[in-house]
Amino acid sequence: MMKAMIFALFACAFNLIAGYGKLVSFGHAMFLGSAGYVCGHAAKIWGLTPELAILAGTATAALLGLASGWLAIRRSGIYFAMVTLAFAQMIYFVALQAPFTGGEDGLQGVPRGLLFGFVDLSRPANLYAFVLAIFLGGFLLIMRLVGSPFGRVLKAISDHEPRAQSLGFETSRYKLVAFTLSAALSGLAGSTKAIVSQIASLTDAHWSMSGEILLMTFLGGVGTLYGPVVGAFIVVAMQNYLAALGQWVTVIHGLIFVLCVLAFRRGIVGELIEFWHRRSQASPPADAARQTPAAAPAE
Repeated sequence: MMKAMIFALFACAFNLIAGYGKLVSFGHAMFLGSAGYVCGHAAKIWGLTPELAILAGTATAALLGLASGWLAIRRSGIYFAMVTLAFAQMIYFVALQAPFTGGEDGLQGVPRGLLFGFVDLSRPANLYAFVLAIFLGGFLLIMRLVGSPFGRVLKAISDHEPRAQSLGFETSRYKLVAFTLSAALSGLAGSTKAIVSQIASLTDAHWSMSGEILLMTFLGGVGTLYGPVVGAFIVVAMQNYLAALGQWVTVIHGLIFVLCVLAFRRGIVGELIEFWHRRSQASPPADAARQTPAAAPAE
Protein backbone atom coordinates (compact mmCIF):
# COMPACT_ATOMS: atom_id res chain seq x y z
CA MET A 1 0.00 0.00 0.00
CA MET A 2 2.80 2.43 0.81
CA LYS A 3 4.50 1.74 -2.52
CA ALA A 4 1.18 2.18 -4.34
CA MET A 5 0.53 5.52 -2.64
CA ILE A 6 4.02 6.78 -3.46
CA PHE A 7 3.66 5.88 -7.12
CA ALA A 8 0.13 7.30 -7.16
CA LEU A 9 1.53 10.65 -6.02
CA PHE A 10 4.24 10.38 -8.68
CA ALA A 11 1.62 9.63 -11.36
CA CYS A 12 -0.57 12.54 -10.23
CA ALA A 13 2.45 14.85 -10.45
CA PHE A 14 3.17 13.61 -13.97
CA ASN A 15 -0.51 14.01 -14.90
CA LEU A 16 -0.36 17.67 -13.85
CA ILE A 17 1.68 18.49 -16.95
CA ALA A 18 0.76 15.57 -19.23
CA GLY A 19 -2.99 15.70 -18.66
CA TYR A 20 -3.67 19.37 -18.00
CA GLY A 21 -0.69 20.97 -19.70
CA LYS A 22 -0.33 18.54 -22.64
CA LEU A 23 3.42 18.33 -21.97
CA VAL A 24 4.34 14.65 -22.09
CA SER A 25 7.73 14.22 -20.42
CA PHE A 26 9.94 11.20 -21.03
CA GLY A 27 12.34 12.16 -18.26
CA HIS A 28 10.31 12.47 -15.08
CA ALA A 29 12.36 9.71 -13.48
CA MET A 30 15.21 12.21 -12.97
CA PHE A 31 13.12 14.02 -10.35
CA LEU A 32 12.19 10.82 -8.54
CA GLY A 33 15.75 9.50 -8.58
CA SER A 34 17.62 12.72 -7.76
CA ALA A 35 15.32 13.48 -4.83
CA GLY A 36 15.78 9.96 -3.51
CA TYR A 37 19.56 10.25 -3.59
CA VAL A 38 19.63 13.67 -1.92
CA CYS A 39 17.13 12.59 0.72
CA GLY A 40 19.05 9.38 1.44
CA HIS A 41 22.38 11.20 1.62
CA ALA A 42 20.96 13.90 3.88
CA ALA A 43 19.46 11.34 6.26
CA LYS A 44 22.41 8.92 6.30
CA ILE A 45 25.49 11.15 6.01
CA TRP A 46 24.30 14.52 7.27
CA GLY A 47 22.11 13.01 9.98
CA LEU A 48 19.04 15.11 9.18
CA THR A 49 15.62 14.15 10.50
CA PRO A 50 13.21 12.52 8.01
CA GLU A 51 11.15 15.66 7.41
CA LEU A 52 14.24 17.78 6.71
CA ALA A 53 15.74 15.10 4.46
CA ILE A 54 12.50 14.88 2.49
CA LEU A 55 12.39 18.68 2.16
CA ALA A 56 15.98 18.64 0.88
CA GLY A 57 15.12 16.04 -1.76
CA THR A 58 11.95 17.87 -2.78
CA ALA A 59 13.80 21.19 -3.09
CA THR A 60 16.49 19.54 -5.22
CA ALA A 61 13.86 18.14 -7.59
CA ALA A 62 12.13 21.53 -7.79
CA LEU A 63 15.39 23.31 -8.69
CA LEU A 64 16.19 20.62 -11.25
CA GLY A 65 12.70 20.99 -12.71
CA LEU A 66 13.09 24.76 -12.89
CA ALA A 67 16.42 24.49 -14.71
CA SER A 68 15.42 21.72 -17.12
CA GLY A 69 11.93 23.11 -17.67
CA TRP A 70 13.30 26.54 -18.58
CA LEU A 71 14.93 24.91 -21.61
CA ALA A 72 12.42 22.15 -22.34
CA ILE A 73 9.26 24.29 -22.56
CA ARG A 74 10.77 26.17 -25.51
CA ARG A 75 9.78 23.15 -27.57
CA SER A 76 6.55 21.13 -27.75
CA GLY A 77 5.39 17.68 -28.76
CA ILE A 78 8.05 15.07 -29.46
CA TYR A 79 10.83 17.66 -29.21
CA PHE A 80 9.81 18.49 -25.65
CA ALA A 81 9.78 14.78 -24.81
CA MET A 82 13.26 14.26 -26.30
CA VAL A 83 14.73 17.22 -24.39
CA THR A 84 13.40 15.88 -21.09
CA LEU A 85 14.71 12.42 -21.94
CA ALA A 86 18.16 13.88 -22.65
CA PHE A 87 18.19 15.63 -19.26
CA ALA A 88 17.10 12.41 -17.56
CA GLN A 89 19.93 10.45 -19.17
CA MET A 90 22.45 13.03 -17.97
CA ILE A 91 21.12 12.75 -14.41
CA TYR A 92 21.27 8.96 -14.68
CA PHE A 93 24.95 8.96 -15.62
CA VAL A 94 25.72 11.47 -12.87
CA ALA A 95 24.03 9.11 -10.40
CA LEU A 96 26.05 6.22 -11.84
CA GLN A 97 29.42 7.97 -11.55
CA ALA A 98 29.04 10.26 -8.52
CA PRO A 99 30.94 8.99 -5.44
CA PHE A 100 28.14 9.61 -2.92
CA THR A 101 25.45 7.62 -4.78
CA GLY A 102 27.02 4.19 -4.37
CA GLY A 103 27.14 3.50 -8.10
CA GLU A 104 25.35 0.34 -9.19
CA ASP A 105 24.85 -0.74 -5.59
CA GLY A 106 22.87 2.38 -4.76
CA LEU A 107 22.68 4.25 -1.49
CA GLN A 108 21.74 1.58 1.04
CA GLY A 109 20.83 1.68 4.71
CA VAL A 110 18.95 4.97 4.67
CA PRO A 111 17.73 5.51 8.25
CA ARG A 112 14.06 6.24 8.86
CA GLY A 113 14.76 8.12 12.07
CA LEU A 114 12.36 10.03 14.28
CA LEU A 115 9.80 12.26 12.61
CA PHE A 116 9.74 15.70 14.31
CA GLY A 117 12.03 14.20 16.93
CA PHE A 118 9.53 11.87 18.59
CA VAL A 119 7.58 9.78 16.00
CA ASP A 120 9.48 6.54 15.37
CA LEU A 121 9.17 5.71 11.67
CA SER A 122 10.67 2.26 12.20
CA ARG A 123 7.23 1.21 13.45
CA PRO A 124 5.09 0.12 10.47
CA ALA A 125 1.92 1.86 11.71
CA ASN A 126 3.69 5.21 12.07
CA LEU A 127 5.37 4.84 8.69
CA TYR A 128 2.08 3.95 7.01
CA ALA A 129 0.31 6.96 8.54
CA PHE A 130 3.20 9.19 7.45
CA VAL A 131 3.05 7.99 3.82
CA LEU A 132 -0.75 8.30 3.81
CA ALA A 133 -0.52 11.90 5.04
CA ILE A 134 2.01 12.80 2.33
CA PHE A 135 -0.09 11.19 -0.39
CA LEU A 136 -3.30 12.89 0.71
CA GLY A 137 -1.54 16.23 1.09
CA GLY A 138 -0.02 16.02 -2.38
CA PHE A 139 -3.27 14.84 -3.95
CA LEU A 140 -5.31 17.62 -2.33
CA LEU A 141 -2.74 20.17 -3.50
CA ILE A 142 -3.06 18.92 -7.08
CA MET A 143 -6.85 18.94 -6.79
CA ARG A 144 -6.69 22.55 -5.60
CA LEU A 145 -4.32 23.54 -8.41
CA VAL A 146 -6.50 21.95 -11.09
CA GLY A 147 -9.64 23.74 -9.84
CA SER A 148 -7.92 27.11 -9.38
CA PRO A 149 -7.64 29.91 -11.97
CA PHE A 150 -4.08 28.70 -12.59
CA GLY A 151 -5.40 25.27 -13.55
CA ARG A 152 -8.01 26.74 -15.87
CA VAL A 153 -5.40 28.88 -17.61
CA LEU A 154 -3.18 25.81 -17.97
CA LYS A 155 -6.07 23.92 -19.54
CA ALA A 156 -6.73 26.83 -21.90
CA ILE A 157 -3.07 26.83 -22.94
CA SER A 158 -3.19 23.11 -23.68
CA ASP A 159 -6.40 23.50 -25.72
CA HIS A 160 -5.32 26.52 -27.80
CA GLU A 161 -2.09 28.26 -26.84
CA PRO A 162 -2.25 31.09 -29.46
CA ARG A 163 -5.71 32.07 -28.20
CA ALA A 164 -4.46 32.11 -24.59
CA GLN A 165 -1.57 34.32 -25.69
CA SER A 166 -3.98 36.68 -27.45
CA LEU A 167 -5.84 37.07 -24.14
CA GLY A 168 -2.67 38.35 -22.50
CA PHE A 169 -1.42 35.24 -20.68
CA GLU A 170 2.31 34.55 -20.61
CA THR A 171 2.02 30.90 -21.58
CA SER A 172 5.72 30.12 -21.10
CA ARG A 173 5.59 31.26 -17.49
CA TYR A 174 2.52 29.15 -16.74
CA LYS A 175 4.08 26.06 -18.31
CA LEU A 176 7.31 26.59 -16.41
CA VAL A 177 5.46 26.92 -13.09
CA ALA A 178 3.45 23.76 -13.84
CA PHE A 179 6.59 21.84 -14.79
CA THR A 180 8.38 22.97 -11.62
CA LEU A 181 5.42 22.03 -9.42
CA SER A 182 5.24 18.63 -11.10
CA ALA A 183 8.97 18.12 -10.51
CA ALA A 184 8.65 19.12 -6.85
CA LEU A 185 5.79 16.69 -6.23
CA SER A 186 7.71 13.96 -8.05
CA GLY A 187 10.66 14.74 -5.78
CA LEU A 188 8.39 14.47 -2.76
CA ALA A 189 7.40 10.98 -3.92
CA GLY A 190 11.05 10.04 -4.54
CA SER A 191 12.19 11.31 -1.14
CA THR A 192 9.40 9.43 0.63
CA LYS A 193 10.29 6.29 -1.32
CA ALA A 194 13.90 6.52 -0.15
CA ILE A 195 12.79 6.72 3.50
CA VAL A 196 10.27 3.88 3.14
CA SER A 197 12.46 1.44 1.18
CA GLN A 198 15.69 2.63 2.91
CA ILE A 199 17.53 2.62 -0.41
CA ALA A 200 18.07 5.00 -3.34
CA SER A 201 19.01 3.09 -6.48
CA LEU A 202 19.64 3.66 -10.17
CA THR A 203 16.29 2.06 -10.95
CA ASP A 204 14.50 5.21 -9.82
CA ALA A 205 16.56 7.37 -12.20
CA HIS A 206 16.43 5.03 -15.20
CA TRP A 207 14.42 5.93 -18.30
CA SER A 208 12.27 2.82 -17.82
CA MET A 209 10.82 4.43 -14.67
CA SER A 210 9.56 7.29 -16.85
CA GLY A 211 7.91 4.72 -19.11
CA GLU A 212 6.36 3.00 -16.10
CA ILE A 213 4.80 6.20 -14.80
CA LEU A 214 3.58 6.94 -18.32
CA LEU A 215 1.85 3.54 -18.32
CA MET A 216 0.20 4.21 -14.95
CA THR A 217 -1.13 7.60 -16.01
CA PHE A 218 -2.48 6.57 -19.40
CA LEU A 219 -3.87 3.28 -18.08
CA GLY A 220 -5.89 5.05 -15.40
CA GLY A 221 -6.85 8.01 -17.55
CA VAL A 222 -4.64 10.97 -18.45
CA GLY A 223 -6.29 14.32 -17.79
CA THR A 224 -8.54 12.92 -15.06
CA LEU A 225 -8.08 13.55 -11.36
CA TYR A 226 -8.40 9.98 -10.11
CA GLY A 227 -7.08 8.18 -13.19
CA PRO A 228 -3.38 8.21 -12.22
CA VAL A 229 -4.25 6.90 -8.76
CA VAL A 230 -6.20 3.97 -10.22
CA GLY A 231 -3.47 3.26 -12.77
CA ALA A 232 -0.72 3.30 -10.14
CA PHE A 233 -2.58 0.91 -7.85
CA ILE A 234 -3.26 -1.48 -10.75
CA VAL A 235 0.35 -1.54 -11.97
CA VAL A 236 1.80 -1.94 -8.47
CA ALA A 237 -0.68 -4.74 -7.76
CA MET A 238 0.38 -6.51 -10.96
CA GLN A 239 4.04 -6.18 -10.01
CA ASN A 240 3.35 -7.75 -6.62
CA TYR A 241 1.05 -10.56 -7.66
CA LEU A 242 2.83 -11.41 -10.92
CA ALA A 243 6.35 -11.25 -9.47
CA ALA A 244 6.72 -15.00 -9.88
CA LEU A 245 6.68 -14.53 -13.68
CA GLY A 246 9.97 -12.65 -13.60
CA GLN A 247 10.76 -10.59 -16.69
CA TRP A 248 7.43 -11.53 -18.24
CA VAL A 249 5.83 -8.85 -16.09
CA THR A 250 7.37 -6.24 -18.41
CA VAL A 251 5.84 -7.99 -21.42
CA ILE A 252 2.45 -8.01 -19.71
CA HIS A 253 2.79 -4.28 -18.97
CA GLY A 254 3.52 -3.65 -22.66
CA LEU A 255 0.53 -5.68 -23.82
CA ILE A 256 -1.79 -3.88 -21.39
CA PHE A 257 -0.51 -0.51 -22.58
CA VAL A 258 -1.10 -1.46 -26.23
CA LEU A 259 -4.63 -2.68 -25.46
CA CYS A 260 -5.34 0.47 -23.47
CA VAL A 261 -4.23 2.72 -26.33
CA LEU A 262 -6.23 0.74 -28.91
CA ALA A 263 -9.42 0.02 -26.97
CA PHE A 264 -9.52 2.52 -24.09
CA ARG A 265 -8.09 5.75 -25.44
CA ARG A 266 -9.29 7.71 -22.40
CA GLY A 267 -8.05 5.18 -19.84
CA ILE A 268 -10.14 3.34 -17.27
CA VAL A 269 -11.46 6.36 -15.39
CA GLY A 270 -11.80 8.39 -18.59
CA GLU A 271 -13.94 5.71 -20.23
CA LEU A 272 -16.12 5.42 -17.12
CA ILE A 273 -16.67 9.19 -17.10
CA GLU A 274 -17.51 9.18 -20.81
CA PHE A 275 -19.92 6.26 -20.33
CA TRP A 276 -21.65 8.11 -17.49
CA HIS A 277 -22.01 11.26 -19.63
CA ARG A 278 -23.51 9.29 -22.51
CA ARG A 279 -25.93 7.56 -20.18
CA SER A 280 -26.95 10.84 -18.56
CA GLN A 281 -27.63 12.43 -21.94
CA ALA A 282 -29.53 9.40 -23.27
CA SER A 283 -31.95 9.02 -20.34
CA PRO A 284 -34.45 11.91 -19.89
CA PRO A 285 -34.91 13.37 -16.42
CA ALA A 286 -37.57 11.70 -14.31
CA ASP A 287 -39.46 14.98 -13.70
CA ALA A 288 -39.65 15.68 -17.42
CA ALA A 289 -40.99 12.18 -18.06
CA ARG A 290 -43.75 12.65 -15.45
CA GLN A 291 -44.72 16.05 -16.87
CA THR A 292 -45.08 14.76 -20.43
CA PRO A 293 -48.78 14.79 -21.30
CA ALA A 294 -50.38 11.47 -22.15
CA ALA A 295 -51.30 10.86 -25.78
CA ALA A 296 -54.93 11.50 -26.70
CA PRO A 297 -56.98 8.31 -27.18
CA ALA A 298 -57.73 7.41 -30.76
CA GLU A 299 -61.32 8.02 -31.87
